[in-house]
Amino acid sequence: MHVYFSGIGGTGIGPLALIAKQAGYEVSGSDKQDSQYISYLRSKGLTSIHIGQTAEAIAEVHAKAPIDWFVYSSALPKENPNHPELVFCQQHVVKSTKRDEFLSNLLTERNLKLLAIAGTHGKTTTTAMLVWLAQKVGLKTSYSVGAKTSFADMGHFEPGSEYFIYECDEYDRNFLAFYPFMSLISGIAYDHHDIYPTEDSYRQAFRDFLGQSQSKIVWRSDVNRLGLATDDTYLVLDDNSPEIADIKLVGEVNRQDAWLVVQATHQLTKQPVDQLINHMNDFPGVSRRFEQIAPGLYSDYAHTPEKIRGAIEVALEANPGVVVVYEGLHNRRQHFMKDSFRHLFDGVKKIYWVPSYLAREDPNLALLSPAELIKFLGNPSIAEPAELNEVLQLNIKQNLEAGSLVLCISAGGGGSLDEWLRKNFTS
Repeated sequence: MHVYFSGIGGTGIGPLALIAKQAGYEVSGSDKQDSQYISYLRSKGLTSIHIGQTAEAIAEVHAKAPIDWFVYSSALPKENPNHPELVFCQQHVVKSTKRDEFLSNLLTERNLKLLAIAGTHGKTTTTAMLVWLAQKVGLKTSYSVGAKTSFADMGHFEPGSEYFIYECDEYDRNFLAFYPFMSLISGIAYDHHDIYPTEDSYRQAFRDFLGQSQSKIVWRSDVNRLGLATDDTYLVLDDNSPEIADIKLVGEVNRQDAWLVVQATHQLTKQPVDQLINHMNDFPGVSRRFEQIAPGLYSDYAHTPEKIRGAIEVALEANPGVVVVYEGLHNRRQHFMKDSFRHLFDGVKKIYWVPSYLAREDPNLALLSPAELIKFLGNPSIAEPAELNEVLQLNIKQNLEAGSLVLCISAGGGGSLDEWLRKNFTS
């Protein structure tokens, strides 16, 4: 089968393309721009990748080897319903679906049991932790992780594996394409207001997802939040279990994610919990989750209130003198979050607030500037508007020299604060 992946350089599509290649499919794809990750995919044998997404380019690929399945991200038809690749596939009757439908088919075809990680926050870290612990205990798994790690590729297909570890994203209701063998819920709040117009519609999607899961591990607070009637298919964890303190990772959110993974791995392997905790204490972390860019300078992909607060608490645990550079992910999300800013940054010495990273925006919503958003803080005097320029670079260096920890809460991709940091603070 020939599968064509549109947006192959993305963190969701790219690993899936690599998995498909390793599973024996013929793979080709495209992206709007070249990147280091695309170079990496080429080094792994995915040589049929075209930069620039045009009807002519996909037609050339199709003429050489007919495409059986066109796989795209949720963002593609939302950004451009008449995307040339999508239109070409419609005209030539090529099967076209989002990535989750392709993966669901792969799981069925290869008889893999899905270990799904879902939640508003903590999904990527929890997914990476489960891959790490599976490696440590010798549990053969295939997997897809939405971030780079030092111990695993972002996507891997292991011949003979029984399980597939996957971060099940609720955006665009993607996770409802799956019927997991086991689901781990890392924590539920409210997000993706463009897809879920009310908080209850968001919660109902999680209820539906859990209803499709054979077994599930959830926090007591989420059971209460969703109003779940649990049965023997649920393992309900105490949010304040004293055993969480045995995990020595920095940050309460990381310790809770690790406890969730320890419990899941114990269920699957029956290995002693204390041994699993010892392995978790060596977890090296993942990129863009409290990732050190330079001494004292960290980047974190926190973008919901709960995740932002968690990242700040991790930073405060490491150093009580925390300075934040904040880049909101989506103007649309800032409109929904603004009332939560009042105490969100409590404990922080200073905030440099840069313009929000824009993508999938609602044109009817006014663009909120840093100065406007700062007004929602309980103590606006600690914050100032900033730009990604030499002035901000100097301010960061001065705070680092003064002994502060600088936490950069950033979006990702071209033109983001995270990209700017790596360009200016790494050798």
